[in-house]
Amino acid sequence: MIPVGLTLQPEAAYLERLAPLFDEEADYFEVAPETLWRKDGGGEIVPNGFHRRFLEIREQTGKPFVAHGVGLSLGTADEDDPARLRRWLERIRADHALFAFGWYTDHLGATTLDGRALTLPVPLPMTPEMAARVRTRLRHLQTVVPDVGFENAVFYFLFGRPLDEPAFFRAILSAPRMHLLLDLHNVYTMGLNLGFEPSEYVDGLDLTRVIEIHISGGSDSEPLWLPSGATRRLDSHDAPVPEPVWALLERVLPRCANLRGVTLERMEGTVEAGDVGLLREEVRRAKGIAAR
Repeated sequence: MIPVGLTLQPEAAYLERLAPLFDEEADYFEVAPETLWRKDGGGEIVPNGFHRRFLEIREQTGKPFVAHGVGLSLGTADEDDPARLRRWLERIRADHALFAFGWYTDHLGATTLDGRALTLPVPLPMTPEMAARVRTRLRHLQTVVPDVGFENAVFYFLFGRPLDEPAFFRAILSAPRMHLLLDLHNVYTMGLNLGFEPSEYVDGLDLTRVIEIHISGGSDSEPLWLPSGATRRLDSHDAPVPEPVWALLERVLPRCANLRGVTLERMEGTVEAGDVGLLREEVRRAKGIAAR
């Protein structure tokens, strides 16, 4: 049966409240390695306190870990970036030696431009040249973790049509052991915001490349954000998984021949005591779908 995992977030209350689910429900854990690091006085990347706490969870539960980063910046083309990339990979290598990541994925996009770290990834031109650049970055990552990939990110604009993305993904994923992390809430969010049918999007993907599926919930932006008063769906990981996302999971999971895990995501600061039972139900619902 396909395992179902939970994210570990760098917040003491989150870890305390969900500890029963870590022991009783989760088959594996997903971490964002950057949440385990800090820069010391000399600018070196070193472990923080949550690095130690997550290692304790691994030792206590004996359950496997996978990594899902936010800062590798798969689309960066800066000439000065190799030094940053080298330091990043060295830190990942040190963590991989401790956590033994089953696979490592990052968000498709650029999170570092001109040496500046961005809050969210920006979209990439969907060209053969950019596909080759992303593939090269993934090859660098493969020197540390053999199975690598990227997640379809949420963007609020694109350099092209949304339904062109599946073909762009195919162009990137033309090498062995390179995979897609299919985030179904991201597809749902993009469909609402940019006006396309999520089922048409997922039907265009090469689902044999999917190594992991993300499910999560979100919320709408405040009307005051935009002068028009219009709202946008946010990939905020702060709410239950909506029914359209469950329907997408039912649709794609049987066709993902090389799927290794389904991960339920929630962000730190969004889990209250009353949410624990709901999250337990969501993990069990995902397991039921995987079993079918």
